[in-house]
Amino acid sequence: MAIRKKKAQISVYLDPEVMTMLADYAARRNQSQSLVAEAAIASFLSPDAADRREAALAKRLDQIDRRMMRMDRDVGIAVETLAVFIRFWLATTPTLPEPAAQAARAKAGERYDAFITALGRRLAKGPKLRQEIPEDVSSSAGGTER
Repeated sequence: MAIRKKKAQISVYLDPEVMTMLADYAARRNQSQSLVAEAAIASFLSPDAADRREAALAKRLDQIDRRMMRMDRDVGIAVETLAVFIRFWLATTPTLPEPAAQAARAKAGERYDAFITALGRRLAKGPKLRQEIPEDVSSSAGGTER
């Protein structure tokens, strides 16, 4: 017959939020708060706790890295889209004679406001340009060269 050692009792001060979390967790698991606290302390102090924390940190860093890569891709798409549009616009827009140029400048503010309104609607409702472009667009797909 194995002799069971008596457990030692300690007093711990917890923030009210931590105490609430402990009580809720213990209630959900139908376990005593003492048992949950003991398991948490044992897990924290176990030799492989550092390995588990490192694995969790590595997982989070990988997620952040993937998000950063998507953001880099999205910014690249935005910059290239703007560059292609400007190049196309400059290549196809003829210079206006002075009387027509004055009328065009007068109309520019109105058109700009309409553009901003349309852009706002597109950003609010979608779809986003990045959703329309596949992740793995190959360079041999016949893209525009600079």
